[in-house]
Amino acid sequence: MAGEITNATQIVVPARTRVWLAVVGTEAPADATAPPAAGWYSVGLTTEDSLKFNEEPQFETVKSAQTDFPSRTFQTSDSATIEVDLQQWNAKNFKAVFGGGTISEITPEGGTGGKHYKFAPPRIGGRTEVAAMIEVTDGAKVYRYIIPRAMQMEGVQTDLQKAKEAVLPLRLAVQGGDDSDAWYLITNDPAFADAA
Repeated sequence: MAGEITNATQIVVPARTRVWLAVVGTEAPADATAPPAAGWYSVGLTTEDSLKFNEEPQFETVKSAQTDFPSRTFQTSDSATIEVDLQQWNAKNFKAVFGGGTISEITPEGGTGGKHYKFAPPRIGGRTEVAAMIEVTDGAKVYRYIIPRAMQMEGVQTDLQKAKEAVLPLRLAVQGGDDSDAWYLITNDPAFADAA
């Protein structure tokens, strides 16, 4: 189309992605490339195509007798979710996927053979929130979605098949509040400069 401005550098190809979690209230990175503060931990390896960030506003419409189209549309609520399948099984990932829980050390019968561990999921009403960060890298450009509060809000289904890795499905629902952003993006991408 004549006069159309095209810039292929504005096409993002997520060469590397990482998901970080922390206790709610942990200081978030102040920019796109600073190392996360103590308290943030990477969930490790995730499946190739599972990472998704979904933002879904909900709307209501007002209809009038004088038109076939809505007379007014207004937003009633907002929601956002993070979806990713974790490949690494460990205590932190299990607690993240099940919304909390406890890990305790148990002694094997007979007292030999090393330590064993027991994971118990949280009881009803005992799920805990986490802070989350999605990091997307495309060359020198870095995009960080910062989510101050999120909670695992779905059931957990893990396929235990002989010839396929068993993944832990992390499905976080973004939690909001009137006093802060429910989520925000930090980037060093120069394409954002004009709007700032």
